Amino acid sequence: MHNQQALVEAVNTKMPFGKHAGMPLLLLPEPYVVWFKQQGFPQGKLGEQLAMIYEVKLNGLEKMLMPLLKHD
Repeated sequence: MHNQQALVEAVNTKMPFGKHAGMPLLLLPEPYVVWFKQQGFPQGKLGEQLAMIYEVKLNGLEKMLMPLLKHD
């Protein structure tokens, strides 16, 4: 499992492109994240973060992680 700081960062990273641009990764619709899993996550940090969020959603942990979401 990734360290807590990486998880907090992933939860709060905003999607940089596409129809959900600007949305925190934690709030992305599950089918969208699953689609990325099937297509292959992007290279680099965003891909790692999306893979982490995929695991979160797969294991039903979104509600538990909601308190980590920063509201700006």
